[in-house]
Amino acid sequence: MAGLRDTLELLSNEIGPSGREKAVRNRLREMFSDPSDRFSVDALGNAYVYRTGAGDEPRLRVLVAAHMDEVGFIVTRVEKSGLLRFEPVGGLDARQLLAKRVLIGDDRVPGVIGAQPPHLLDDDDERRAPKMESLAIDIGAASEAEAKAKVSEGDYGAFATRFSVLSGEDSPGLAGGPAGGPAGASWPTVLGKAFDDRAGCSVLVELLRTSYPVDLIGAFTVQEEVGLRGARVAAHREAPDAAIVLEGTVCDDLPLPEDEDETPVTRLGGGPAVTLMDRRHVSHPGLLRLLEETAAAEKIAIQYKSPGIGATDAGALHLAHEGVPAITVATPCRYIHGPAAILNLNDLHATFALVGAALRRLTRDYLTFDR
Repeated sequence: MAGLRDTLELLSNEIGPSGREKAVRNRLREMFSDPSDRFSVDALGNAYVYRTGAGDEPRLRVLVAAHMDEVGFIVTRVEKSGLLRFEPVGGLDARQLLAKRVLIGDDRVPGVIGAQPPHLLDDDDERRAPKMESLAIDIGAASEAEAKAKVSEGDYGAFATRFSVLSGEDSPGLAGGPAGGPAGASWPTVLGKAFDDRAGCSVLVELLRTSYPVDLIGAFTVQEEVGLRGARVAAHREAPDAAIVLEGTVCDDLPLPEDEDETPVTRLGGGPAVTLMDRRHVSHPGLLRLLEETAAAEKIAIQYKSPGIGATDAGALHLAHEGVPAITVATPCRYIHGPAAILNLNDLHATFALVGAALRRLTRDYLTFDR
């Protein structure tokens, strides 16, 4: 499955903040250039790929979704000094932005989010978290006119991080984590931006390279980070029998003081994370049972995302028409919504294996509440 890691690299390096996912969509269009892929785009910008099932009719129609957009920012004002004021697009934390490299607009103009050096800070400043409205982007322009020759108000931007391999070889075991690989294998980790949700997009790309007993609709959605907007359109357009959302989700497995609880939200190397409930969705019990039974049968370690945290495209998908059974499966990632994230390739491969096996096992019995 070397293709999964390579796909993640290609998609992670593209720039695609919410509402400006064109570069990611065009990369996907290249990956699905064969007419049999039936690649299409709706009015909002969602991209679709279809795989007709190999099972007997009538087949279930299953929508598997992953969002293309990433957190970023939009330029709101060019100062007389040449500095750029901006607003966040999606959930950015001002504490993570200081002195970070960014790229702005279609021309990918490089810049840095300004930060005062420690020499100029007093004790109160050092302890105080910066406010978003106090930050500005420096593109090296000496005046408003010089800056406007390169960028304009309304230009979108994102972090300039490039994908890289931190450790290990891409030869994972499906159980998740170092214990799932060959004896003595290193922990295969990679670094990049926008693993939320280019990790999910990468898994979906690989799932679409084969067929299943069900009719598979691959939906690469837009504007998830600003309100699950693309997923709502996709669900009403396709009216699927069931939906599986692929995500890159939060890790909380860093060391804590000895007297604090070290129970993580999810941990790197623990396998795919299955959402039980979040702020917008309670997972369908039949699909939860499907994933748990599949994981047990395939000997794939899974973990559970703590209830009540965040939201995914499932929050919009499950409300379409008369209701759509839905669930979210995510690859754990450290430092999501920041300049750089880290994931374990074992977890990524295990997410692919779990969802692929679940699609092969899925029947209508799993979509009812009566069993």
